[in-house]
Amino acid sequence: MPDDRRTVLADTAIGVIADTGIRGLTHRAVDRAAGLPPGTTSAYYRTRQALLTALVRRLVALDQAELQEIGSRTPVPRNAEELVAGIDAFVERRLTGEGRRRSLARYACALESVHHPELREILVPRENAGRRVVHDFLAAQGFADAEARTVTLLTCVDGLVFDRLVSRGSVSDQEIRRLVAAVLR
Repeated sequence: MPDDRRTVLADTAIGVIADTGIRGLTHRAVDRAAGLPPGTTSAYYRTRQALLTALVRRLVALDQAELQEIGSRTPVPRNAEELVAGIDAFVERRLTGEGRRRSLARYACALESVHHPELREILVPRENAGRRVVHDFLAAQGFADAEARTVTLLTCVDGLVFDRLVSRGSVSDQEIRRLVAAVLR
């Protein structure tokens, strides 16, 4: 099925970027990593840009599905400690396993989007249930600017994830506590 093959190729391309960086993304590298005959990727995605666009779309779809799932099963936190625990679990997912691989690919693609505005448009943060949980918590705390505080908090969390991917470190509960406390001031 063509759509399934396209998904396999996009997923494999995400892995190629996670393993080798953006410069390692070639049709041949994806063919090799997917265990497919040479030329398969170029048959589905004629240009490197088409492949890059497909993998960014897939990356965003996977991230949105994850955030939607997390948010739909997570009640609005009752207090700051519950919010810290939720963010901590999210950060752990982004720094380990498949989440780590997707994070590496996401940041590589974000940097690439500086030169390819069409990618930037795909990567724009979207509304999802996970983001809504943070917003609703802040709104319940009485903040009229809950949306701006949500963006600030999630941007800071994103920065911590980026920093720890680069340094191969982890994010402590204390760091998340400080971010949440700052947003609640």
